[in-house]
Amino acid sequence: MTPPTEPAEQPGPAPLRFGYGTNGLADLRLDDALALLADLGYDGVGLTLDHMHLDPLAPDLAARTRQVGRRLAALGLEVTVETGARYVLDPRRKHGPSLLDPDPADRSRRADLLIRAVRVAADLGAHAVHCFSGTLPFGTDEETAWPRLAEALTPVLEAATAVDIPLAVEPEPGHLLATLADFHHLRHALGDPTHLGLTLDIGHCQCLEPLPPADCVRAAAPWLRHVQIEDMRRGHHEHLPFGDGEIDFSAVLSALAATGYDALTVVELPRHSHAGPHYAETSLPFLRAVAGPHSSTPTSGQVPSTQPSAFRRPHSALRPRNSRTF
Repeated sequence: MTPPTEPAEQPGPAPLRFGYGTNGLADLRLDDALALLADLGYDGVGLTLDHMHLDPLAPDLAARTRQVGRRLAALGLEVTVETGARYVLDPRRKHGPSLLDPDPADRSRRADLLIRAVRVAADLGAHAVHCFSGTLPFGTDEETAWPRLAEALTPVLEAATAVDIPLAVEPEPGHLLATLADFHHLRHALGDPTHLGLTLDIGHCQCLEPLPPADCVRAAAPWLRHVQIEDMRRGHHEHLPFGDGEIDFSAVLSALAATGYDALTVVELPRHSHAGPHYAETSLPFLRAVAGPHSSTPTSGQVPSTQPSAFRRPHSALRPRNSRTF
């Protein structure tokens, strides 16, 4: 595989702007979730299109999108559109159908959802549209799956290019495209299109990348279009509240700011909706304190430790116990 090309110059430090993912606020109405995040001081939101939050398959999507856009503008929230809803296309198959399904009609359904997401993103003025490959179907080998993925993404990239919205593919543990190396494999297979970018999940870097998360940020910088952030432990794909894992967030956020990344960094706690408002309230002060002068709204005072003893949540009995792909 051809090694990635490094840019000649790195941009200067940029203020980091933080958002929270609506997939971690699934028990709230979308309007209530947006009002909560604005009230807490977030800069934006990672909006997962789902049956409870701007359903992409319900009638009058364009009109409903305009209404959400007006609400975002009134609240001063930026937005990235995410497409990780578990059952929005199929009530029986989590994240199904995918871009890798053997049935071309099923692959087209997923591509159509992503094209709808691109249109929503354009109407909202979003930073990017997030997506992922899906898991390798039973009986399908990788030699078949990679060309299938590239073919399925082609019309989505065409739609993204037409409206000048980056398509940010996320390496997801357990999926065909699971690592930064896999992203570059896809990028080269597609001919390195301008509007193909990367969603970097910081926890996923800790989970399975060979480089530490801060080094992953630096390596990913030329293609970085969206960032998700949470704590995690090595070898366990379990999204954790800040302080409950092993990540050195001071190093990560310093690296992110140094790259000149200027889109949203979105808290990703999809299995914590049972206490979503609590985690939304506690996550932002942590991130701003760790980011310090790199934050768009710096928090004064001592930077909290990121060791498991710090920011320990009072709801520990309610945390998910199993390592599962969300």
